[in-house]
Amino acid sequence: MQERNVDESASDRPIVIEVRGEPVGVIVNGDAGFRFLAVRLPAFAIDGETFESIEAAQRAAAEAVFHAET
Repeated sequence: MQERNVDESASDRPIVIEVRGEPVGVIVNGDAGFRFLAVRLPAFAIDGETFESIEAAQRAAAEAVFHAET
């Protein structure tokens, strides 16, 4: 069994970004903002980009998936 670090805050954990109920990436909080890491091919267009907010990353992921499907 693994013990969690007591000092670890929720903001240090990756946040899953979904589009239409499917996970397409995660964002991690960093010094420069929220960095997007793609986990599905349609979202690789924005892999590694940094966003000001979780909402901005969500919008960009939705756009990337939309453009990949057209």
